[in-house]
Amino acid sequence: MIEQIYTYFTIDMLYYWVNLGVLPFWLILIFFPTSSLCRYFVTSIFPFIILSGAYIFLLYKSYLSSYNFDSNFSLYLGIDNIKELFSKKNFLMMFWIHFISINLFTGGWIVKDSQKFMMSKFLLSIPLIILYLIGPLGLLVYWLIRIFYAKNISLYD
Repeated sequence: MIEQIYTYFTIDMLYYWVNLGVLPFWLILIFFPTSSLCRYFVTSIFPFIILSGAYIFLLYKSYLSSYNFDSNFSLYLGIDNIKELFSKKNFLMMFWIHFISINLFTGGWIVKDSQKFMMSKFLLSIPLIILYLIGPLGLLVYWLIRIFYAKNISLYD
């Protein structure tokens, strides 16, 4: 049974499952940001437990295939080293799970923060969609909208 699961979850299949699995969380964030489903299911630790499980599975699978983890530290040496690391599927998938987790966490933070200022759900959906597609630009758009609702500019909160 475990061997069947192991052979089913290739890196390509894991990529599809992670991308499809995160969509319900984003749909809830965008369309139902004030619901209790969002509060207890999306903005909690639950999605990160799932994504961490995928990350751990990928680390385990990489370990079994004798992946050289020491080479990951070479990414700090220059842009060419990053290009070389991204040519390896294992590292690319680890990065992708990392990226998706941070974006989802930021989306949850935006929803929680927007509730303090009673922002419109429609207006909130704009930075959330941008965050899902582009990442940091969505956070910038939210911050610009937040300035008008908070009526002050604060670099920390």
